[in-house]
Amino acid sequence: GTGRRKSRIRRRRKGSRIIDQVSIDQRPAHINLRQESGHWEGDLMVGSNHKSVIGTIVERKFRYTLIVKLNNKKSDHVSKLFSKTLNKMDPIFKKTMTYDNGIEMAAHKKITQKTGMQIYFAHPYSSWERGTNENTNGLIRRYLPKGTSFAQINQKQLQIIQDKLNNRPRKILGYNTPQEMMDLERKKLYLNT
Repeated sequence: GTGRRKSRIRRRRKGSRIIDQVSIDQRPAHINLRQESGHWEGDLMVGSNHKSVIGTIVERKFRYTLIVKLNNKKSDHVSKLFSKTLNKMDPIFKKTMTYDNGIEMAAHKKITQKTGMQIYFAHPYSSWERGTNENTNGLIRRYLPKGTSFAQINQKQLQIIQDKLNNRPRKILGYNTPQEMMDLERKKLYLNT
């Protein structure tokens, strides 16, 4: 049918339709080391029938997770709600975000304008470049298994899942929780100013 033909055309299209994207290749190397907080990975999770979506944004050093209720994946809507969510964070934690090539990030410059955060783009089909995010989406799926429609889920319910994840001891953090580590980091940074 037409579906197959359409996807063949889409596959042929070279590169991305996102304007002015800065490649992960240009992201400062120290961000890979996870020694500095405030660098995030972002993604969309798609609900049943590919109709409903939620956004997930994860801090790379402490695995602190933000889950964003979205009504659609139009780039203006996504950039507005991602910005609003990120702006709730302390400014010390708003440095960069790395995203995949989803067209929902076409308005990435608006996020940079509103939050001051530089957005980097991973290479297409290279989900390991956003491994923290992939891993976190797996944890979220324990609460919202595949086949869940996110349309029925409100921000309050997502907040409960977010709090559970952020208050869960993590081996990688020496069995501290992401929340404890963020709080500690905030104290440390403000004592040093």
